[in-house]
Amino acid sequence: MLLGIAVISVLLLLIMITKFKMNPFVTLMIVSVFMGVAAGMPFTKIVDAIQAGMGNTLGFIALVLGLGTMLGKMLEESGGAERVAKTLISAFGEKKVHWAMMIVAFIVGIPVFFQVGLVLLIPLVFTIAKETGISLLKVGLPLVAGLSTVHGLVPPHPAAMAAVDIFHADIGKTIFYSLIVGLPTACLSGPMFASFISKRMPNLPVPEVFIDQVKAGRRDEDMPGFGITVLTIMMPVILMMLGTVADLTMSKTTYLYSFLKFLGSPFMSLLIALLFAFVTFGFARNFKMEQISKFCDQSLPAMAGILMVIGAGGAFNKVLLESGVGTEIAKMASAMNVNPIVMGWTIAAMIRVATGSATVSMMAAAGIVAPIVANLPGVSKELLVLAVGSGSLVASHVNDAGFWIVKEYFGMTVPQTLKTWTVLETILSVSALVFILLLSQIV
Repeated sequence: MLLGIAVISVLLLLIMITKFKMNPFVTLMIVSVFMGVAAGMPFTKIVDAIQAGMGNTLGFIALVLGLGTMLGKMLEESGGAERVAKTLISAFGEKKVHWAMMIVAFIVGIPVFFQVGLVLLIPLVFTIAKETGISLLKVGLPLVAGLSTVHGLVPPHPAAMAAVDIFHADIGKTIFYSLIVGLPTACLSGPMFASFISKRMPNLPVPEVFIDQVKAGRRDEDMPGFGITVLTIMMPVILMMLGTVADLTMSKTTYLYSFLKFLGSPFMSLLIALLFAFVTFGFARNFKMEQISKFCDQSLPAMAGILMVIGAGGAFNKVLLESGVGTEIAKMASAMNVNPIVMGWTIAAMIRVATGSATVSMMAAAGIVAPIVANLPGVSKELLVLAVGSGSLVASHVNDAGFWIVKEYFGMTVPQTLKTWTVLETILSVSALVFILLLSQIV
């Protein structure tokens, strides 16, 4: 009965979001209450579970999201993203510029959201396409592939960080594995697919509404150096990896171990990187503290809606667990001998296709699959994070905001967007699953 209630709750969630276009946060709150009541939980326990689930999730994610968003804003205002892009394009040359765009997106996408990264880098795509005559799709699709891969797989992106928290995975290992899986995935779905599909699609012009963005951009002296920009962007990842190295190589009783674990915590690594960015992207670019503070203030409102959805996803997960559904699902999965990596990917993929939200699907799938891990020793929790992350990216279509953003920026029709962006996301998701399963044979 509990499993039936859980299925009805998820279906209710999907119907309310897709058919009735209800706000995901409100929908998750309603479904959480419905799940608790239907499962026979005491009313006070339902309220406590929702508050605890939301509070525990946001207590971790709000810090990461806030600091990461500020870091992305500093990258934007300083011209750091443009510096990385221009340097790599110069190194790769015109014929391989689509490979350069994928690498740019992969690096720049680490501290910023997909939408932010697209807005930052799309003017560069327009400029390159205009100046070189290369297809807009051949230059632009590797960009969105790189951004989408990092968005779904690589911490410290919020949904990936939330999944790390839900699975109690090691952050450093997750980052390491995500790079092993993410780079070949981005190559397949980005430059390789772009080279194939661009020959079979019309050579799209830069959309008229964005024509004013085709410009030379900042002068060379107005941007930070390439090395210092990459160091600033990668600092959170480097510090988190140090924490993992300490786990693998040091005694847990030493001072150095505790210090490196402190530096490698998501909160401290992002805080240190942001303070470092105040210097490299701020003071070094002649911004005063007042301007830097203004940039930070401007970055925060955009994350409010994302925070609420993530928190509500945490509340729904907590109700699922407190009602006993998690235990029942774990028992069922154990009896069926289902590969939890495939299960995590499949659940996330189904919710993604139905709701269009990578964040909702990743959070819900992580909450459902997490209890299974306790009963199945030997399964890598880090790979489970990647499994639900890759599943949450599959088959973006008309119910996904990202679908419409890509459509408008590239000036495509809906059928053209389905043939390019939707196929790209599916290749990305499925190939990531294949690489995760291969990696699971080793780790």
